[in-house]
This record gives sequence, C-alpha cells and structure tokens, in this order.
Amino acid sequence: MSDVKKIEALAESIKKIKSEIGKVIIGQNDIIEELLIALFAKGHCLLIGVPGLAKTLLIKTISEAVDLSFNRIQFTPDLMPGDISGNEIIEDNVSTGSKQFRFVKGPIFANIVLADEINRTPPKTQSALLEAMQEHNVTTAGTTYHLEEPFFVLATQNPIEQEGTYPLPEAQLDRFMFNIWLDYPSFKEEVEIVKTTTVSQSPDIKKVINAQEIIDFQELVRRVPVSDNVVEFAVKLVRATRPAESNIQYVKDYISYGAGPRASQYLILGAKSRAALSGRFSPEIDDVKAVAASVLRHRIVTNFSAEADNMAPTEIVKKLLTEKL
Repeated sequence: MSDVKKIEALAESIKKIKSEIGKVIIGQNDIIEELLIALFAKGHCLLIGVPGLAKTLLIKTISEAVDLSFNRIQFTPDLMPGDISGNEIIEDNVSTGSKQFRFVKGPIFANIVLADEINRTPPKTQSALLEAMQEHNVTTAGTTYHLEEPFFVLATQNPIEQEGTYPLPEAQLDRFMFNIWLDYPSFKEEVEIVKTTTVSQSPDIKKVINAQEIIDFQELVRRVPVSDNVVEFAVKLVRATRPAESNIQYVKDYISYGAGPRASQYLILGAKSRAALSGRFSPEIDDVKAVAASVLRHRIVTNFSAEADNMAPTEIVKKLLTEKL
C-alpha cells in the first residue's frame, strides 16, 4: 500500500476512534485531537485540569479504543522509584536450593501509562520516568529492559492545590511534547454528561486499531514531507521566544528563558501528525500554529514582570502567533 493510501486509512481510523471515544466522553474534542496527535507523533502529554474533568476516564477510553495495555500510577509523597519501574526480589530456586534475584516489572511496563498527579511525588521518584520517556527503557541493577512499543506517558496535574507538591524540573517538563489544559464543559455538555453517567448502562468500546498498526502509522507520520517554509516558520517561532535573540519587546520584558530546539522538533512532528490524522499528506503553517500553545507554554519561563502584569506563557504564545516572523 502506498503512503498516500495509508494516510487515507489513518484518517478513516481516526474518525472511528473518535466515534468510539464519543460513546463515553462528552465534548473535549480539542483535547482528544491533541492526545491522538501526540500518540501518533510518539510524544508524551502533561494534562492540567481541576479534579472531576474525566482525565483518567478519557485516557482509559483511548487505550480501549486503540487496543493498548493501560496502567495508572497514583503519585504520592511516599512513592519510590522502584514502585514505578519495578523491583528485584529474592526467591528460592526449588531445583538447586539456592536463592536468586528475579525482576518484577512495575506499572511502567504498559503501552499507555497514566502518571496521576505527578507533582505529588519528590523529584527522585519523578526522575524514574525520565529514562522511560526518553529512551523507552528501564535500567535496574545494571540490566536494561526495553519497554513494549508503542509507549505513551500521560501525566496529570491539579493546578489548584499546590500544598505538598513538587514542581516538575525543567528537564522533565521538556520531555513532554504537549502541555494540555482541560477546561470545564459547556452547559449543554454538562447536562449530557449528567444524563449519561447517572444510569446503569455502560457503553461498549470497540477496538479500532492494534499496537502494530499504531507503530506503522507512527512511522508513516515520520515520513510525511514538510516544505522548507513550514520548517522555517516553526524555527522562527521558537527562536522568537528567546529574549537574547528576539527583537520583540514583550518577549524581552516578560521571558527569562525561551524554548529550546526540542520545541522546534515537536512543532514539526505535531504539524505532521495533525496533517496525517486529517488525511493530508503535507502540513501547513496553520498546523504548526494549531499545536504551538501546547508545545511552547511549558517551555517558556516567565519572570516577575509577567506575573505582575498577568501575562501567562499561553498569552505570550498567542501574541507571537500574530507577529510577522
């Protein structure tokens, strides 16, 4: 099958996946779109939203629709790195009578891993995710274990409750392709949510595609061609967030550190994936703009002036997208 036919098949599969997710999740269409873009671009997502917005249910439903294994890790202050990656235990060898070590895999060994309230655990435990997210490996006691593909980490944070939390280090934030903000549903959506969740029926989610098909589509997204002007726009946008390189005054006034080269890479991968998911074989500048806020807002470090003037990273990105770069 040619790549053009595969793009058409991917777009058709995406419609079916969204239809299956829609049986359980009311609204949140933009969030679902971004999660699927990240999945097919081999990226990880950090979801930020108040409790009760169905973050866990959404992620679990996606894992069912795409036929992937799913594990949830509830991050707490007493969670240890071994509770995520796994531990070596001593057991008796019945045949020889000797004792030996055996590695028991932790919950990180799944296709989709939900790191729930990731900022509730200390940095030592948070860092247990770093190697897994970047290398898709887990190393323990000198032995490296490869994680089954596809591997997708979705972490959640509660933006309200900050007591007893540990902010994620910049190095770990940078590992997340997207920072996705979940908002309250509309009145109509909330009415529908209440109607569908207060009855005894539970919808049946059909599996649309399997792990191997997802891996094939991920490789297809990497092969999507991008014109030079789209790449140049992405790079100019990222460089415009850096105070030392930007000639835009509000960037110099409000930003301490701008986004690094990984942001440029994720802008293009996100644009490629978005184009492929909608059945197009080459991304446009509008695709870059569509993923810009989710790629850039957690990579921009603002200063006290920005806080005083209520200028959040998302607002800065929105302003930058109106500039002639």
